[in-house]
Amino acid sequence: MFWSEQYVVFNQIMNSVFIFLYSVMINVELTELTGQFLGIFVVQRHRARRLHYDFRLEMDGVLKSWAVPKEPPLQPGVKRLAVEVEDHPLEYANFEGVIPEGMYGAGRVEIWDKGLYQLKHRSENKIEFTLNGEKMKGDYVLIRFKDDKNWLLIKKKAQP
Repeated sequence: MFWSEQYVVFNQIMNSVFIFLYSVMINVELTELTGQFLGIFVVQRHRARRLHYDFRLEMDGVLKSWAVPKEPPLQPGVKRLAVEVEDHPLEYANFEGVIPEGMYGAGRVEIWDKGLYQLKHRSENKIEFTLNGEKMKGDYVLIRFKDDKNWLLIKKKAQP
């Protein structure tokens, strides 16, 4: 590798480490202050075999992840299928680039939205949260279909 390539790789690694440590520090402090968990979320537009959006919430030290076949809801009452997929490491929240052909998920990945979220309620079949991103803002809910990896991602209507 040339020096400039090594510098770019080093920079990417340090950025990921910084984001991870900053997120952990902020989460601990804010959770202690408010009694409610605050975490990062990211939505990555993924041009794999088919275009979809990877919706990720920081939970349990990882990014809990769902593949959403259509653009995530921005308007209240809109529902989208969200298929639960494997967890990803927190460092993946900043990933943008191309996954090479022949590898799982091959295709272009770009960050579509990101920000912080506040967890309101979490059970086995329902997760309620408030997003504060660049595009996605407001109250959302993920509701699991009966004993399945399929969920509905819904933007809730604003309460008067």
